[in-house]
Amino acid sequence: MMHFSKKLAAAALLVALGVAPAFAATPSTAAGLSPVGSWETSTGESRYKVSLCGDGTALCAKLTWLRSDARTPDNLPYLNTYVLKGAQQTRANKWQGTVAFQGKSVGGSLTLVSSDTIRLSGCQVLCKSLEFHRIS
Repeated sequence: MMHFSKKLAAAALLVALGVAPAFAATPSTAAGLSPVGSWETSTGESRYKVSLCGDGTALCAKLTWLRSDARTPDNLPYLNTYVLKGAQQTRANKWQGTVAFQGKSVGGSLTLVSSDTIRLSGCQVLCKSLEFHRIS
């Protein structure tokens, strides 16, 4: 159970790239794709909503769902909370922001790999990357 909690923490830390209302503009990408939408970890234990926030050009992500075995006392406080707010686009298909997780701030990035895959990376003591798949 602790191992899962660490995985969820890593996922939240990485995704931490909050949800605010969507605006008319969408971030520019090389292929005209957007990371805005609903995403699930490759292992299926959590889902996140990536949306536009701030002035409509930044990305935010919010933990929106936990699988039943992930609904632990350690994970539940993060359900329906922003894991990242205001990630700014640094180049086509890539956004960077500061992630607040368990009282700590760390740097993180979101990369749109394809229309159905994003990669989230973040560093605290060690750096990690996770892939998420688009869900409808």
